[in-house]
Amino acid sequence: MTHGTFRTPAPVNEPVREYGPGSPEKARLKSALVTVANEQIEVPLVIGGERVQTGETQNMIVPHDHNHVLGKFHQAGTADVERAVQAAERAKPEWENMPWEERAAIFLRAGELLTTTWRDRVNASTMLGQSKTVHQAEIDSACELIDFFRFNVHFAEGIYSEQPESSPGIWNRLEHRPLDGFVFAVTPFNFTSIAGNLPCAPALMGNTCLWKPASTSVHSNWLLMQLLEEAGLPPGVINFLPGRGAAVGDPVFASPSFGGVHFTGSTGVFRGMWKTMSENMANYGQYPRIVGETGGKDFVVVHPSSDVQEVAVALVRGAFEYQGQKCSAASRAYIPKSLWPAIKDAMAGMLTDISTGDVRDFTNFLGAVIDKKSFEVQKSAIEAAKASPDAEIALGGEYDDSTGYFVQPTVIEAKRPDYATLKDELFGPVLTVFVYADAEFEQTLELCDTTAEYALTGAIFSRDRAAVSMATNKLRFTAGNFYINDKPTGAVVGQQPFGGSRASGTNDKAGSPLNLLRWVSPRTIKETFVPPTDWRYPFLDEA
Repeated sequence: MTHGTFRTPAPVNEPVREYGPGSPEKARLKSALVTVANEQIEVPLVIGGERVQTGETQNMIVPHDHNHVLGKFHQAGTADVERAVQAAERAKPEWENMPWEERAAIFLRAGELLTTTWRDRVNASTMLGQSKTVHQAEIDSACELIDFFRFNVHFAEGIYSEQPESSPGIWNRLEHRPLDGFVFAVTPFNFTSIAGNLPCAPALMGNTCLWKPASTSVHSNWLLMQLLEEAGLPPGVINFLPGRGAAVGDPVFASPSFGGVHFTGSTGVFRGMWKTMSENMANYGQYPRIVGETGGKDFVVVHPSSDVQEVAVALVRGAFEYQGQKCSAASRAYIPKSLWPAIKDAMAGMLTDISTGDVRDFTNFLGAVIDKKSFEVQKSAIEAAKASPDAEIALGGEYDDSTGYFVQPTVIEAKRPDYATLKDELFGPVLTVFVYADAEFEQTLELCDTTAEYALTGAIFSRDRAAVSMATNKLRFTAGNFYINDKPTGAVVGQQPFGGSRASGTNDKAGSPLNLLRWVSPRTIKETFVPPTDWRYPFLDEA
């Protein structure tokens, strides 16, 4: 065993590559896209390092070309989950007792592999399997995940190094143990980086994990599993279990060894999990840690002093990038009557130039929504707005699923502040605008705070500092990530820790030490060097 007070490399955010015309990175990525598109892969489960084929499979399709099948993946059942629990338990003693710097080295290596030899393939997989443009894939499956690997290691070092004060003759120490039991990581389709971080953050802190990826992102997530293996992750530390939610989740939550859940997904699913956990609480060997980032109805409030062009750009980017399928995407906007015509015209001009289609064509700004179910949700909301006396389609409103699940960027103008799409999450390229009287800015802030049950991200646009201050205070609990004169998307690891409260989650802030602290169980150690030998205290002597 080596000895020393080790320091991790100072983390820096990975630069975003531009993939400009004639650039080497563009040529490499286009080659990777051809390779990934033309091969058919079969994705197994990974349990204790062993590849497992269950025979119950599901196809992996391309959302923007739903006749294009990238391969199939095997789905886990109850027996597979039970085997994975046993594998995690077997791996746990060696993993939790491994020096923290050795665990850290695995994830630092994973980050460097992704920076270099794995970058193009993971980006290509994310583009094809999740219909992300090159820019959206680059900032997600490359840069953000690299940042998670680098910064989490740095945060872990800080957590382990912070120690309590000691009185004379006493040495106080604080040990950060992993949790009892295993961690269940349930990951979403929309960010490959989140899919990588949810099992890896607990694992870095000495936990073993069961990882259930979203069925619509298994392709890229399988690559991440292989990346971690190449980086040196021991068998059984992270067990890869694609499958249907209940088929994997029910046996997980029934296990006495269940120690915690790291979740990103819908509010409804998370509430269902919480209910199941509460019903099983007496069966667990410990109170589980419950960490979740869930839904959002993210807002932009525009003050009459705002710049029209700045607002229009923020709304187009914030609402429609990655087809509005970001947890943080702007999905409602409150705009003063005096500015709405100009903002609407500016957005219309931009949307005229925006193209939607196959993400392998780098001139496209948008791809397709993730699947048929999502397409139907957007279609239903658009048609309801067309038919409602309380709303109208201000921009867009077209959709087509003949080739891919395409929904054009759409702006609904709501005539009532409680219209459905101002409250309900759609998770697609549909923005709802409520136009308010200029003199009612303060009342509109109250509307923004109380209309939706969520509190994930939000933004205020204003060139009036008093208005900014008022909005910052009145919307204090309306968003866990709040932006001033910027779109409510694009949080960067180490710069804007991400998460929200209310119906948006437990606000445990991925991309910060706060999240890692949820995956440890501290133990205080007090050592007295010369213990007392007389039971009496001085106050007992009256002489």
